[in-house]
Amino acid sequence: MDWFNAHLISWITFLPLAWALGGLFIPERRSDLIRQYTLAGSVLTFLLSLFLLTGFDSVNAGFQFAETCAWVPSLGIHYRVGIDGISLWLVLLTTFLTPLVLLSSWFSVHEKEKAYYSLLLALETAMLGAFVATDAFLFYVFWEAMLVPMYFLVGIWGGKDRIYAATKLFLYTVVGSLLMLVAIFYLGYQYHLQSGAGYSLYLLDLYSVRLGGEGYLSAQSILFLAFALAFSIKVPLFPLHT
Repeated sequence: MDWFNAHLISWITFLPLAWALGGLFIPERRSDLIRQYTLAGSVLTFLLSLFLLTGFDSVNAGFQFAETCAWVPSLGIHYRVGIDGISLWLVLLTTFLTPLVLLSSWFSVHEKEKAYYSLLLALETAMLGAFVATDAFLFYVFWEAMLVPMYFLVGIWGGKDRIYAATKLFLYTVVGSLLMLVAIFYLGYQYHLQSGAGYSLYLLDLYSVRLGGEGYLSAQSILFLAFALAFSIKVPLFPLHT
């Protein structure tokens, strides 16, 4: 079971996406089988995520079930995932709500059902990835990956102005996320300068970065605004909710 626990977070994160790819081989006319297959995949992901709860050490304040793999080490970019006491519950909430979302649309989607349910599972993978990523750039990748299924879900199965809404969602999110990407690399660069070590986008390393200056034009304030704007658009908060 060591190999299973060592990659448990990756299994949970990418199972919905792999399940969605498998569902593409189901004939479009078998709408009942498509729904049942998708629901089974989402329930399996939820059951798998319960192993995180049972194996989580509440006394340990660090990231648990951590996995690390070099990606672009010259830029300090790695595939790093793990959970703490906050992200644990966000993962469980996501895996618990996904089957309920599928059930809520059980009889309301009547066209391109295979694409609809596959996109929902792909969206679950992107959401889970954003919660478990402990590398800032990896977080950005999952954060942006959410936009792809969201765009098609809104644009195809949305309301009367769905094309307008999907296009606006795409443009707003991309602009906000680019600002966040610049802020992420700036933090990595500052870590390199302050530590004397190589570049790193690992969250625990970025926590040690100290930004000088005071007031609204300080580096700290500008970086905060870059992250806050990206998050506000995705939520979305007023006045970006339109």
